[in-house]
Amino acid sequence: MLQNHTVRPPQLLAGVRYPDEDRLRQYVADGVLTGETLAGAFQASFRRHADRLALAGPEGELTYRELDEQTDRLGAALLALGLKPLDRAVFQCGNCNELLLAFFACLKAGIIPLCSLQAFRKLEIGYLGNLCEARLHVVQGDDPRFDDVAFAQEMQVEVPSFAYILQARGERRGNAVLLADLIGDMPLEQARAVLSEVSHDPFQAAVFQLSGGSTGVPKIIPRFQNEYLYNMRAVAACNGYTQDDVLFFPTPYMHNLNMGCFFGPFLLCGATVTVTPDIGEENLQGLVRDYRPTWFGVAGPILTRIAPELARADAAGRARRNFVVPKNAAGLTRLTGSPAHHIFGMTEGVIMFARRDDPQEIRDTSVGSPVSAWDEVKIVHPGTEEPVADGEAGEALFRGPYTIRGYYKSEQEDATRFTADGFYRSGDLMSSRVVDGKRYYFFSGRIKDVVDRGGEKINAEELENVINLHPAVLGAAVVGMPDRVYGERVCAFIVPKPPATGLTLPQLSQYLQEAGLAKFKWPERLEVVSEFPLTASGKLSKALLRQQIIQLLETEAARSTTTEGK
Repeated sequence: MLQNHTVRPPQLLAGVRYPDEDRLRQYVADGVLTGETLAGAFQASFRRHADRLALAGPEGELTYRELDEQTDRLGAALLALGLKPLDRAVFQCGNCNELLLAFFACLKAGIIPLCSLQAFRKLEIGYLGNLCEARLHVVQGDDPRFDDVAFAQEMQVEVPSFAYILQARGERRGNAVLLADLIGDMPLEQARAVLSEVSHDPFQAAVFQLSGGSTGVPKIIPRFQNEYLYNMRAVAACNGYTQDDVLFFPTPYMHNLNMGCFFGPFLLCGATVTVTPDIGEENLQGLVRDYRPTWFGVAGPILTRIAPELARADAAGRARRNFVVPKNAAGLTRLTGSPAHHIFGMTEGVIMFARRDDPQEIRDTSVGSPVSAWDEVKIVHPGTEEPVADGEAGEALFRGPYTIRGYYKSEQEDATRFTADGFYRSGDLMSSRVVDGKRYYFFSGRIKDVVDRGGEKINAEELENVINLHPAVLGAAVVGMPDRVYGERVCAFIVPKPPATGLTLPQLSQYLQEAGLAKFKWPERLEVVSEFPLTASGKLSKALLRQQIIQLLETEAARSTTTEGK
């Protein structure tokens, strides 16, 4: 099918680092990458499973036929509005049916979604929108906590390329166009005629994902039509998803974790994805009760909210459920009575899972093995290409058919992130060993300076750079402090600038709000110190700062216990 097809699309996007042609040709020869596109595969699935339930939740259900027809009409309407294939659209919308309609409409129209977060504000949206020269800004429109339509109009000044605002829900406001109006005004027959003229190349960029911000501000990660499709299919095959599965994974759909490993593969299989904008206890329990999910992602406080409903299941109900977690699978299994699977993954590429048939020791302690036989992993001494011994922790390097070769508009910096032969330096520490003839991997921590707050990666350097601009701050250092619910929360240590003697957390929060930094990145604890601890070589020691905040938390907990006992 691809024998005479070039592995370079006819139009190369400026700033996109396309994969190496020789490696692409090898993956094609091996039958790994095909001439299929992500857009085409989803459309085929929607039509193949037309009468099955695609999206389900308290705001209504959509069959695959309805999903297909509405996204055809919306995709064509976006093109009729003035957008063109390969234009970029910044998505800043919470989970809802409309978000998925807009996402798949863009795929069908050849418009590239940039998967930002609803919580982003002026700093992030301004930077990303200008970087990729986005022409469409997709916002929710009915968020009671934030007027995102007014914000989008303000951002049109900051990002001159933003020609259109698409409002997903609510009563149309300002100069936005309403998603429902676009669908309603575009006849299906006309829509399909318009979309039939759109050309999708299997080697072209399909989606712009975001890094976790491990290098300052988030980096744009181009994911390509056939490799992202391969990624999703490899995950589905690894976990054995079928059309009878039901997904409960209320993390942001625009995250690569959900898109690449869950709702994307599920919709390629004809399975059902549960959807709710409201993640309150009643709504979440209703999803579990009404749709009986078979796969769960329960980061942060979500598990606590659905625990009463989970407890009502009989033995057969518990056995049909699967939970996916980055760590402590054994503890989750003890709590729920259901199989739990460790996952390791990154938006840049490689995905690993512990499988149901892996040895119990592996299921309890390992992140398993890659989902693809073509995923290559090297574990080296950090900053080198020298391999470590089996069982020894080192930096994990990755290469494979769905691992990127470079970030967007970042060629100079990419030189330090990729080896000469194309391995991606993950910044994660891992070890590996062979058990029963199969190699398994064990996550040991991060080299990257990020705080993982319930799955949201908060880059310390980015946050420090903003805090350091405060007139009362001489220096800032951000670390993660342990938290039972979110895993980590953000703690900021600051040295005040003379003659200032201190800064309060509310004052800092107000400053960060005015600076336009997304709220989920704000510190939740502030420690004012006279100086930072240093390493033997004279560098700031974040290890000692983490140790310091852990000791403070332990002291406070002990004091609280003593007080309660009196």
